[in-house]
Amino acid sequence: MIASMIPGDANEARVDLSIVLACYNEGPWLERSVAETVRVLETIGASWEIVFVDDASRDRTREVIRRIIAAHPGSRMKALFHEANTGRGRAVSDGMRGASGDIVGFIDVDLEVHPRHIPACYAAVRNGAQVVVGARTFRFVPGGLPRRFLSWGYSKLVHALLPVGNVTDTESGYKFFLREAVLPVLATVADPGWFWDTEMMVRCRLARLTVTEVPCVYERNPAKKSTVRIARDAAVQLKRIFALRRILSRGDLKAVHERG
Repeated sequence: MIASMIPGDANEARVDLSIVLACYNEGPWLERSVAETVRVLETIGASWEIVFVDDASRDRTREVIRRIIAAHPGSRMKALFHEANTGRGRAVSDGMRGASGDIVGFIDVDLEVHPRHIPACYAAVRNGAQVVVGARTFRFVPGGLPRRFLSWGYSKLVHALLPVGNVTDTESGYKFFLREAVLPVLATVADPGWFWDTEMMVRCRLARLTVTEVPCVYERNPAKKSTVRIARDAAVQLKRIFALRRILSRGDLKAVHERG
């Protein structure tokens, strides 16, 4: 279940751009990340809002979100609080549904891809794309090789086994959408976790949405402990790839989009 919190001076008028920040134990860097994101948003010449989704964090993230919203009474910010941890994909989905923007995007809260790329992604949707993926270029940092290796191998598998078209970075946590085009697709995405990104790209492809990529630089946050476990993560993601492939072989996804 979800409890929503909307500041008293916010209203539900449409805005040009919504940014969803899906949060789980982001307390140490959340205020700094939001300040940098707001700084970039104020340069784009469009109306915007930030939608926080706290996925039942165990640290002080929820307290920090409340403090940020209270400190920005003239800005459009709102929050959704999950009562139980649902997974990153479900958190992003709930934020997108609760957004008011004609264009809705989400970025990783740790800013391993910097908000400076938001204007280019926003402009790409304004110029006709329905889906924009921030395609990451990985800047070398010590200890970053396991993540790069896993990302490379996963990408090869996805492109070999699933219809993702020409999207080179399905797992990027930096995606923007024309909201009215993507909401029907979003309703068909089943995975609530990290596989959400891959499934979302598959379903966007099957729905024939126009997808483009914008180059972005990825630089690992050294303060964030890596949770990558190559053997474990590879096994889990491989299982999910084949599960979705079996669904595709039955024609279920095609049927869904033909009805929609």
